[in-house]
Amino acid sequence: MDERIRGLMLAHWRTPSVDVAVDHDQALRDAVGYLLRAQEQGQDDGLRSYHLIKGWGSSYPETTGYAIPTLLAAGAHLNWNEPKEAAKRAAEWLLSVQRPDGGWQGGRVGEERPSIVFNTAQVIRGMLAMHAHTGEAKYVESALRAGRWIASVQDGDGAWRASNFLGVARVYDTYVDAPLLHLAHVTGDKALGQAALRNLEWVLSQRHPNGWFANADNTTEHNARPITHTVAYTLDGLVECSMHTGDTRYREAALNAALELAELFLERGLLSGRYDRQWRGSEHLITTGCAQLAIIWSRLENEQHMREARDRMIVLLTDIQARSSVGPVVVKGAMPGSFPLWGRYEKFAFPNWGTKYLADALLCAQGQLPAF
Repeated sequence: MDERIRGLMLAHWRTPSVDVAVDHDQALRDAVGYLLRAQEQGQDDGLRSYHLIKGWGSSYPETTGYAIPTLLAAGAHLNWNEPKEAAKRAAEWLLSVQRPDGGWQGGRVGEERPSIVFNTAQVIRGMLAMHAHTGEAKYVESALRAGRWIASVQDGDGAWRASNFLGVARVYDTYVDAPLLHLAHVTGDKALGQAALRNLEWVLSQRHPNGWFANADNTTEHNARPITHTVAYTLDGLVECSMHTGDTRYREAALNAALELAELFLERGLLSGRYDRQWRGSEHLITTGCAQLAIIWSRLENEQHMREARDRMIVLLTDIQARSSVGPVVVKGAMPGSFPLWGRYEKFAFPNWGTKYLADALLCAQGQLPAF
């Protein structure tokens, strides 16, 4: 085994630090450095992910899309032009691979998957951010085509099924609703906002009294115990939708679950990767979900325990991030999919989206709270 990989695996046996000072800007710069390398490693300007055995994969349109706001915000915060230039290249590439129906494919380039609602909505986030950054109409025009396609394939009860991953309805489409609401505001297309509101009503119907949501996983076989990554999509989407609409029901729907997870984290110092309807955990920690929860706790920091949970989570995540320095040079600054890195979620891999959410969490902790 490569000694750098052996060292990285050994580093993941250590207990994470809990009482160390965090250099937020350095951690942010390191995270963005990985995102820049993730763009540089192929034939196009999409973002890839690195696997310790397989190397760099192919570009992922969905995560490239929602990395654009992160690159722009980090570039502005750090007074660093390179991330902003990378965001521009990513946006141009996404324009070039937009489907005739207005959507973007699921999965990675080369997998030849159809347009998917969730993935398309994440590229809308990038298009809107680039439009705000440059003022160029082509980005909002692209986003509008995509948004209208999303609205056209919505089911009568407000959910999306046939044009979504696995053909099933999922509550984490709140993370579709938020960019639709933003797009409706920018363009004045009220139908887009109405589509988002219909979905939100369906999502609220899936909430249990203890704050847990049914239909929250990105599989069918483990839907009874969803991963924190998709749970966090659901909660963050609800909080963002409350910010866009002023409807406090969405924020309140997110609050119980966010508080439950904050208390579990503060009690144990770690979170499980999955939680069932009684909030019983299983599997190893998923760093992406934890970074997303830090963002949610930032948005809700005036609530009990939220700021403390956010700050402790950032200490944990940056401690895990620092371990990447003993591995291959290309993963410096990156987040592994799981902790330890042989956990089931993105095993032995460094998904670009996990590092994107760490960057967002670091920005949020310093008061940078844009709607991503």
